Amino acid sequence: MTDAQTPHRCPGPGDIRALFDLAGHVALVTGGSSGIGCAIAQALAAAGAAVVLVARREAPLAQAAHVIGEAGGRAAFVVADVGDRSRLAECAAEATQAFGAPDILVNAAGSNLREPPAQITVRSWDEQLTLNLATPFFLARELVPGMARRNWGRIINIASLQSQRAFPNSVPYGAAKGGIVQLTRAMAEAWTGSGITCNAIAPGLFPTRLTTAFYANPKSVADFAARTMLGRNGELPDLYGIAVFLASPGSGFITGQTVYVDGGFTSK
Repeated sequence: MTDAQTPHRCPGPGDIRALFDLAGHVALVTGGSSGIGCAIAQALAAAGAAVVLVARREAPLAQAAHVIGEAGGRAAFVVADVGDRSRLAECAAEATQAFGAPDILVNAAGSNLREPPAQITVRSWDEQLTLNLATPFFLARELVPGMARRNWGRIINIASLQSQRAFPNSVPYGAAKGGIVQLTRAMAEAWTGSGITCNAIAPGLFPTRLTTAFYANPKSVADFAARTMLGRNGELPDLYGIAVFLASPGSGFITGQTVYVDGGFTSK
């Protein structure tokens, strides 16, 4: 009997923790060497998942994996440029070697070149649309057969405030992050019969490599915080709970959704 055929059963008090236990699962996290990807990887590992980090630079990957190991988690890494679509099949294959086939995928790798519209080239446009929008689909497609064989999988994409709002000098990035919301719906529809869910997290302003230049201006950071309902910007631990939830059995009836973790910025 598949999950889809199994009658729904409300958990008793002794089952609640099991809803968020990721022991026995393997997560592949792109962009896992720093920022949002690294934070999500740490959370999934703390919840019991074995984690495979993917990024372009070996030293930061090794350090991120070491931090997870020091905290009692299990982590390995694959050095790969996931913006190179020809590398994705090989990346997915390498990711299975440490702990087995991933049944959780977090598409956190991204770039925002912040170019004025007149300076955007075909190359920079293609680079950002590929990494931010195409890669999440094509990498997921490499892993879906393994998820489908187990009739269980979780795909988490990373959206953005720019999925809903326009920001200066970010036309390709905004186009990609607007697209990721619809891509998340389309991926959810495509693979739902295989026991796979697909959702997206849309972070507000967080201190990451992509926001370094913005954080160099304390007034801009303070002004941004004032535009949220909660009166502050995000800290990476704010992403732990939603990441574990969307990766866990507890989110089994949620798919195709984008959750804004932005202190109420987009609702104000």
